[in-house]
Amino acid sequence: MLARVSTFSLRGVDALRVTVEVDIRPGLPTFTIVGLGDTAVREARERVRAALENSGFAFPQRRVVVNLAPAHLRKVGAGFDLAIACGVLAAMDHLPAIAVEHVAVVGELSLGGELRAGRGTLAIVEGAAREQIERVVVPLDSAAEAALVPGVEVLAASTLARVAEILTGDAAGETPPPREDPARPAGDGIDLADVRGHGGPIRALAIAAAGGHNLLLSGPPGTGKTMLARRLPSILPSLTLDEALAITRIHSVAGVHLGHGLVRERPFRAPHHTISPSGLVGGGASPVPGEASLAHNGVLFLDEVSEFSRGTLESLRQPLEDGRLVVVRGQRAALFPTRFILVAATNPCPCGYAGTPRCRCTDADHARHRRKISGPLLDRIDLLVDVQRPSAEELAAGGGTPSHIVRDDVERARGRQRSRLDGRAPSCNAEMTPALVREHVRLDSATAALLHRAYDAGRLSARGRHRVLKVARTIADLADSDDVALEHVRAALGWRLEEALDGTV
Repeated sequence: MLARVSTFSLRGVDALRVTVEVDIRPGLPTFTIVGLGDTAVREARERVRAALENSGFAFPQRRVVVNLAPAHLRKVGAGFDLAIACGVLAAMDHLPAIAVEHVAVVGELSLGGELRAGRGTLAIVEGAAREQIERVVVPLDSAAEAALVPGVEVLAASTLARVAEILTGDAAGETPPPREDPARPAGDGIDLADVRGHGGPIRALAIAAAGGHNLLLSGPPGTGKTMLARRLPSILPSLTLDEALAITRIHSVAGVHLGHGLVRERPFRAPHHTISPSGLVGGGASPVPGEASLAHNGVLFLDEVSEFSRGTLESLRQPLEDGRLVVVRGQRAALFPTRFILVAATNPCPCGYAGTPRCRCTDADHARHRRKISGPLLDRIDLLVDVQRPSAEELAAGGGTPSHIVRDDVERARGRQRSRLDGRAPSCNAEMTPALVREHVRLDSATAALLHRAYDAGRLSARGRHRVLKVARTIADLADSDDVALEHVRAALGWRLEEALDGTV
C-alpha cells in the first residue's frame, strides 16, 4: 500500500515542499528512510515506531520504505517525524488517503507520541500557503506562530493520537493556551533619560534611528558607549506588520523564538567578540541564521569592536551593503535577510586613554589599533561619534531627555520618508538606491560645491559621498525640511569625518 503526505523542509528562511512517500509491502520486517536525510531524519525510525505503538497503533511487521522527495534536497531535523507517522497510518488504512491529500503536517514526535514544536513553523505555513495547501497540522505549542499566516486553516494537536482523530474527522483541532508576549530584548525598560550629558552622541543616535544609519562610538573606557548603544532600540520606530513577520520568521528558523507568536519588539543583538564569522553572519553545514540575520530590522551591537577577529568583521561587508547574505553550501544557496543598524563601540587606543597623560601606548600600538577596522568596513559606517567623559556637574544633574520624546521625532522623520518614497521598497533613507538619492536629494550650488571639495580632497570615497547625502536627507527630515540645505550636508560631513567642516574644505 502506498501513501503520500506533504510536509516542508527549511532552506535558509524559506520552506520547500517535501512529499513523504510510504510504501508497505510483504517481506522481512524492515523500516528504511531514503531521500538524503541527515542523522536526525534517519533516527526518526525509532521515534516513529515507538510513538505509533505508544499511541495505540500497531507498527506493521512488513517491509516499510519511506522516501522523502525530491531526493536531491537535503532534509535536516526532526520535523519530518509526524509526516512519516501519518504516512505509515495512511498506508495501513488507519487514515483515509483523502484525509491527508490537501493537508501538510509538521512536527517532532516523542517516544510517547506527544508532539513537540520545531524550528521554522511560520516559514513552513507560509510555504503551505504558496503551495495552495488549505490545512496544516502543527504541534499545539506552534499554533500561535502558525496562525499568523492568513488563508490557511491551522489544526493544532498535542499527540499523534489526536492528529489521527483530527484527520479522520472525529475531533477538531485543539485551542492553544494563551501565552504572554515573548521576552523583550536587552533594551527593555532602558531609557535615554538615564544618560547624563552626551548631547552630541544622543543626537547621533536620533539620526541613526531616523534614517537607519550605522554608527561607531569611540571614547575612553567608562564614558557611556555601551550605555548609549543599548538605548538605541528605545527610540526606534514601532514595527510594521511586515517587519514583525520577517523578524518572527528568522527567529523561528534559528530556534530562538518557538511558540510565542508574533515578535513585537525590534531585536537587539550583542554577540561576544570571540564569535566566529559563521556565527555572526550565518552558515554551518546546514546554514542557519547568524547574529546579523537575528538583528534584521533591529540593532547589531559590536562592543569592543577592535577585539573581534579581522575575518569576522570583514564578513559584514556584504550584509551591510546589500541588506542580505547568500550562504552557499554543497552547491546549494541559502539567503538570509540582514537589514540592521550596526552600532560599534571601541576605545581610541589599546589602553583607552589616547590623547591624555594616562596613555602609555606607542605610535606602533596606535597604528595596530587603527588597523583592526579596515577601511572598506569603516567606509560603510555613516556616523563617527566621539564619546567623552561627562563633567561632574552633568553626572550630578537630573535625568536627560526621555526616550519617548526622541522617538516621537524619529517617528515623524520616518513618516516623512514613507510619504516621500511612496510605498516603494526602501523603508528609510539608508536603504535608498543611487537613483532615489538623485531624485530626493537636490543640492544648491553652494552645498554641491562643499561636497565636491570634500570629495576632491580625497576625504570621501564615492560610497562615502553617497552615504553623506543620505545622512543629510535624514538630518533634514528631523528638521522637518523638504530641502537638503547647506547646514544639513555640513552636519553630515562633520559626523562622517569626525570634525565640523568649514567652507575651506
